[in-house]
Amino acid sequence: MLQNTTIEGLRTLRMHAMAQGVAEQRERLDYAELSFEERLGMLVDRELLARDNRRLERLLKTAKLRLLAVIEELDYSRPRGLDRHVILQLAESHWVRERQALLICGPTGVGKTFLACALAQAAIRHGHSALYLRAPRMFDELAIARADGRLARLMASWARVDVLLIDDFLIRPLSADQAADLLEIVEDRAQQRSTILTSQLPIANWHEALGDPTIADAVLDRLLERANRIELVGDSMRRSDAPAKSRDKRVTTP
Repeated sequence: MLQNTTIEGLRTLRMHAMAQGVAEQRERLDYAELSFEERLGMLVDRELLARDNRRLERLLKTAKLRLLAVIEELDYSRPRGLDRHVILQLAESHWVRERQALLICGPTGVGKTFLACALAQAAIRHGHSALYLRAPRMFDELAIARADGRLARLMASWARVDVLLIDDFLIRPLSADQAADLLEIVEDRAQQRSTILTSQLPIANWHEALGDPTIADAVLDRLLERANRIELVGDSMRRSDAPAKSRDKRVTTP
């Protein structure tokens, strides 16, 4: 009876993993050989692990990453400018703690989005929040938010995210309003949070694509000041994978 009350109390406190552990310890005789401190320690460890797993699941869901990519699945066998040592260092997420940016450039199909999502997920594993945005839709969302009075609130919510991943950056030149909005986003994050940008456009061409020279100077000054750069090269991996994909319907992006 006492143990049932304890289990219900733990559930009331939302310590469900600990409650389940108490029930298991009651049913298995081998736990009786352990000391009280050992059994309690096992219960606490179980609850902490369960909470870490729930937090990870919540962060992954909130991030809305386009691909369920992980660093362990990166393909280094094809020559595309990937340095394994650099990638593994970035996967430790020190750059996030130091509030740096990560710029990933290269032609279409070389795996920019996969790499960006994998590094964002690595940051989530280290306890950071993340959010995926595709640049054209991001600017559409900003325009709608401006029209209905939510712009400041939307930007404030993005500013709180530890890692903001903007995919397909500068896939087309920006309008004056879009460039101004981008400056506000970058300004909110400069030396405060980390940003990942993927772009088909070489960084040397970003200034022209940003439009207004003054805004372009301000955006690039903040982005490039503390940025890690990865420049991918090579042919599209989608084309080279086409025969394999036709045989196997489980499509993955290297």
